[in-house]
Amino acid sequence: MTTNTPRTTKHMADSSEADRTPVTVIGLGLMGQALAGAFLRAGHPTTVWNRTAAKAGHLVSRGGRLADSVGDAVAAGQLVVVCVSDYDVVRDLLRPLGTVLDGRVLVNLTSGTTAQARETAEWVARQGGTCLDGAIMATPDGIGTADTVIVHSGPRPVFDLYEPALTSLGAGTTYLGADHGLSSLYEAAVLGLMWGIGNGFLHGAAMLGAAGVDAAAFAPLARKGIETVTAWLPDYARQVDDGSYPVLDATIDTHLAAMENVIHESEFLGVDAELPRFVKALADRAVADGHGGSGYAALIEQFREPSGGPS
Repeated sequence: MTTNTPRTTKHMADSSEADRTPVTVIGLGLMGQALAGAFLRAGHPTTVWNRTAAKAGHLVSRGGRLADSVGDAVAAGQLVVVCVSDYDVVRDLLRPLGTVLDGRVLVNLTSGTTAQARETAEWVARQGGTCLDGAIMATPDGIGTADTVIVHSGPRPVFDLYEPALTSLGAGTTYLGADHGLSSLYEAAVLGLMWGIGNGFLHGAAMLGAAGVDAAAFAPLARKGIETVTAWLPDYARQVDDGSYPVLDATIDTHLAAMENVIHESEFLGVDAELPRFVKALADRAVADGHGGSGYAALIEQFREPSGGPS
């Protein structure tokens, strides 16, 4: 991720005004409520809108303003944050508004694809507004805390101007680049990582469970294993960027033998072996491509091609 550049003296001088930026939050699911609450805690005049108005009750009691319509909500804030279920809802809510977005900044924190993010940004620009796309790397109860990471992509000057307000949502507010699709792409990459770790833990817990071992007993050792892999990532990243895969721990040929053991153990215990078989299939393809003696990071080449190989 691109780190935030140091603020200039002018940026610091502008911060007190930016810190009072009127904000609108559209969408009051659990995440939307958390976002609005964080803005209120930071002292922003905050307008909210939701199809079910009752969800705004506790925010209004804390000083928030409930708008009567989406158009009224957008007109109330310089910075309009949208966090709804998907991009179809974003489109349905905003398209009828037309030029109400003129001169405003839309921060879209709705999960979607890179194509959807870019198309939405182009549409907002045609209405006279500016779009920042974003992705939230946190749960609702983490919003506004030091550990929360929210990534943004879009025009850098716009991000810089509103960074003090956006930092109200989390100290880990980070700018990625000008391409609006980057936030969605990072989110997809992180989700894949999370599912990979989660599925690996669950498969291991299923194997141990078949032997009468509680998952709670496995969790501490699993955590240590994850920490070990985490320590490998900087070296893996350098290898991926360099396109060179020296052996740091074991060759892919050596890993293959261990993969076979996990498959056989799963089958012996009556546990589904599809996950380790998939991992071994990737390694088999890497060996077939001449990477048997390479380090594990060489598997990146398998992910770079569709499963059928080059077209």
